[in-house]
Amino acid sequence: MLQLKALELLFFWFCLLTVSGITPGHMDTNGSGDVRVVVKEGSDAILPCSLSTKENVEFEVFDWKKDGPKEVFFYDGGLHYNNGRPGQDQQFKGRVSHFQEELKYGNASIIIRNTKVTDRGDYTCDFPHLQPRQIFNIQLLVDLTFRNRLNEITGAAAEPSITIVDVTEFGVLLHCDVRGAFPKPTVEWQDGAGNKLTAEETQVSERGGHFYITLQTTVTKTETNRFHCVVQQDDIGHIISSNIVLPEKLFEDTYSKGVVAGLFGGFSSGALTVGAVLVLLVATKIITVLCNKGAAKQKNRKKNKREEESNLQAPLGSCAQENGFCRAHSEEV
Repeated sequence: MLQLKALELLFFWFCLLTVSGITPGHMDTNGSGDVRVVVKEGSDAILPCSLSTKENVEFEVFDWKKDGPKEVFFYDGGLHYNNGRPGQDQQFKGRVSHFQEELKYGNASIIIRNTKVTDRGDYTCDFPHLQPRQIFNIQLLVDLTFRNRLNEITGAAAEPSITIVDVTEFGVLLHCDVRGAFPKPTVEWQDGAGNKLTAEETQVSERGGHFYITLQTTVTKTETNRFHCVVQQDDIGHIISSNIVLPEKLFEDTYSKGVVAGLFGGFSSGALTVGAVLVLLVATKIITVLCNKGAAKQKNRKKNKREEESNLQAPLGSCAQENGFCRAHSEEV
């Protein structure tokens, strides 16, 4: 019986397409007889609902809902959400309509204009007053186009934060931080050309049903020195990224650190910071100057000592030639 209803739904649906000229996508049935409609994001979707008896439903009641309680379209003997009846969910206001001329043939199908990612889900078409009661199940799938949905969907990841952690002899260490995203996103580093970069293991934590993710990578000089942290949530078709352009000087510092690390590898277990390198160079220069001054003073002291020793050892005969001086010197002594 369910399979027969599904086939009849398909027949009415294709007839409706022929009349309206709309091509909303692909529709099939699963094993239970439920209908699945697949459309591309931004296109219109027709959700089929037709009675097998083809009886006139112009004066009947039928109610379309999504995922249980969410009101999509309610019709009651000619009064509905598009002509004054209140209660429609804000998501569907101005976007859903029925096919008035088809009601006389038992067709209560609706069309959803400009489908969005949030339209995906399970729909029911209910005839509550019919005996027996008739309920049809339709699943709507929307093929997503990846784009920035930050202002459209709660939980869509915000623009990630990028910071420079360190400059080492291996390159510049970059840190990407994603906060409060749902569903869980994937995060990766890319270079300026969009190539995926090797990164450290992703760090993930969950708080309050939302995900917090950090990812680090070490980069080296490229043609542009531009690097991207890309965040993607496949389930909602959301993608967002941040980028950073590194100055040439940082990569010059990485070279300097490589040289310093090679010379003073035993001095430090890790790469020195730029400030440490400068301090080391200045200190080395000061020590060199002090050593040179100390050596000069030591040399002068030795020279003076040699001259004193030479004067003490001078022969007395030298005074015989200058008796006046020697006598005067002796008296002064």
